[in-house]
Amino acid sequence: MSESLYDRIGGEAAVSAAVETFYRKVLEDYRINRFFDGKDMETQLAKQKAFFTMAFGGPNNYTGKDMREAHAHLVKMGLDDSHFDAVMEHLGATMQELNVPNELIAEAAAIAEGARHDVLGK
Repeated sequence: MSESLYDRIGGEAAVSAAVETFYRKVLEDYRINRFFDGKDMETQLAKQKAFFTMAFGGPNNYTGKDMREAHAHLVKMGLDDSHFDAVMEHLGATMQELNVPNELIAEAAAIAEGARHDVLGK
């Protein structure tokens, strides 16, 4: 069996560093930071770490809502493809900053892109 993306990018330490760097970028981005107003970011970081761990083939400890349900209130606030694109931009930039090889960034982006329709409630 081939090694999971989770293991190939460096496991728990890499996912943890990526999520923290990713949210720093997201919260500094005027295009999308309003979607996080009033959010408990410690809880958000923990959920996102568990989600990426599961999505990238690591141990599945994600107990959150499915993507459609989790983002429905954001869709009502106007979440659309332009916002999803901004998130994808930050995901790629984060992984580049952490020196993740391009082929693994592409693999992670494909996984994230696969959630677009559910996240946007389409």
